[in-house]
Amino acid sequence: MTADGPRNAPDVVDVVALGESMVTFLPSRPGRLADVPSFDRAIGGAESNVACVLAAAGHPARWVSRVGADGFGDHLVETIGAYGVDVTAVRRDPARPTGVYFRTAGDRATDAHEVAYYRAGSAASAMTTDNVDLTAARAGRVLHLSGITAALSGDCLGLLEELTGPRPDRPLVSFDVNFRAVLWPDAEGPHVLLELARRADLVFVGADEARDAWGLHDARAVADALPGVGLLVVKQGPDGAVAFDRGAEGTADADGTAVRAPAARVDVPAPRVDVVAAVGAGDAFAAGFLSATLRGLPVKDRLRHGHLWAAAALTVPGDLAVPPPARRPTTAPHGAAAPRPAWLAHADRLAALDDDAWGRLRLAPGWTQAAAATEEVRTP
Repeated sequence: MTADGPRNAPDVVDVVALGESMVTFLPSRPGRLADVPSFDRAIGGAESNVACVLAAAGHPARWVSRVGADGFGDHLVETIGAYGVDVTAVRRDPARPTGVYFRTAGDRATDAHEVAYYRAGSAASAMTTDNVDLTAARAGRVLHLSGITAALSGDCLGLLEELTGPRPDRPLVSFDVNFRAVLWPDAEGPHVLLELARRADLVFVGADEARDAWGLHDARAVADALPGVGLLVVKQGPDGAVAFDRGAEGTADADGTAVRAPAARVDVPAPRVDVVAAVGAGDAFAAGFLSATLRGLPVKDRLRHGHLWAAAALTVPGDLAVPPPARRPTTAPHGAAAPRPAWLAHADRLAALDDDAWGRLRLAPGWTQAAAATEEVRTP
């Protein structure tokens, strides 16, 4: 499966990411929210994280969303734009606020943390097919979506259903399930996410998400539940990831139901990582996989790049694997290709290792810094 996508529109970018981003407040020290005296401001949003990482890596990327006409909205647009992301399709809502949330230090994938969301009634939760620029959303080789958006409101779900619907000019649709039980107070969430995943071309799902949402306990069962998906990636944490590749071309059975060829299975173990903070890895994995997809690399290499980019996020304190470019020419339009960072050339070399060397790979904090890459990446 390749990301050919529409190529005729003048503003086509590599990846369009649509979804809510929020201002995030990170604690200045460990402890309960009730005890933390101050917080540092950052940004958080599954889809905008993917766009930021891809843009910083040199891919033209666009973020489509809505934010409030407030200072937090200004901060989101300015910060995401600083990565080189095209933010011209972000709309401002004068009646609704930008979402924010607070969290304690710790791993959000476990119960050893607190998160307080203030996103009900946010500007992004009011996204509809009428107030979002659908042309801008579709003008990419890849359209990246997340199940989080579907949980925000009925209108947001309708928007995703429109964008994942069949049409001749549809880009390759990438869908990260991102099941968050707290966002689905009723029992409909798992079914909604399963149906959206079945409409996508490329699906990312964690093995834990598939178990919790759908009661599926192994990667093959997930593949069987998504028979029409051209490329499925099941992430298994430190155990690696597996892809089921059915190819881009499908057929139809007698009743017109889409049918794919038998899936080719590709398993790639994850390198060992000295984790600093277990946040942002899923978004970085998706960005790395999408980058390799846009470059036309084999599925095995795409999985390896997913692991490497996830490791870049795991070895820094925040959600994003790389900082925004230190300098960006004032004449460069948002969404234009940026120079490719040096650490990605190093990632290419690592992705090309033979299986034995890959199995011995260990990634430590600082490995993405080009000057120290050789010292920080150890292959004992």
